[in-house]
Amino acid sequence: MPLIVGGGPAGSAAAIRLARAGHDPVVIERTAEPADMLCGGFLSWNTMRLLEECGVDPLALGAHPVHRARVFAATRMADLRLPAPAAGLSRRRLDEALLNRAAQAGATVRRGVAVRAIEGGEVRLADGSVERAEHLILATGKHDVRGASRVAASPLMSIGLRWRFPASASLAARLDDAIELHLFDQGYAGLMMQEDGAANLCMAVRLSVFAEAGQTPHAMLARAMRECPALSGRIGGEAIGEAQAIANVPYGWRARDDAAGLYRVGDQIGVIPSLAGEGVGIALTTGMAAA
Repeated sequence: MPLIVGGGPAGSAAAIRLARAGHDPVVIERTAEPADMLCGGFLSWNTMRLLEECGVDPLALGAHPVHRARVFAATRMADLRLPAPAAGLSRRRLDEALLNRAAQAGATVRRGVAVRAIEGGEVRLADGSVERAEHLILATGKHDVRGASRVAASPLMSIGLRWRFPASASLAARLDDAIELHLFDQGYAGLMMQEDGAANLCMAVRLSVFAEAGQTPHAMLARAMRECPALSGRIGGEAIGEAQAIANVPYGWRARDDAAGLYRVGDQIGVIPSLAGEGVGIALTTGMAAA
């Protein structure tokens, strides 16, 4: 019985492929309900193809089509057409669709189950019970599990912030079918539409700049808007809610030689900056490869 720890895109992709091949994979996912993760809201054309292989159609889930990229720096702007269609979709909706597809393919999905430690081929759960598996796929994202920690990463002094804007006809008209990157001193903000007319704004910035701005997400956003006139023009009149934040992201290749039968996938292998736009694609690719 292959055991998969983590029900994000990497874990679900592995489960789908294993189930289709006639195996009986079990997916253990710590969240009881779908969660909207901070990263991964942009689906590149490569990711769209991989999702099709998994039997998931982002557009049928309400994903917003993306055909163009606009890059802003101060008052300058570059507008270019993407090589192939991409899309904007929240991780909440994407992850749920992938887990459902895994279950439909024949995988057993256990939600609301936390893993406390991995010892050889044994997985110790929060309730004290132990699962044993000859083949273990570790798909816990950026989070390490006791007994299977990765090589420590060099600290990268940056912070990630995210805001989600409710449906807005004016914002939808401004963004249309584009993803936008707004560059400012030692950081950038990415803005795009997602399902249901909502918009997603993600920001990455050096911690020193975040501190100078006042060390709060709203103060940092205000500073970015002052440096980026186009960003201010996009969201200046919108209601700005609470931000999600993440720091100490373990960027880089962090996989190591593991015990036989342990396979790391997705961010467990390595983490790329969100600017690259291929985090979900790498998760799907490595999940399929491990299977």
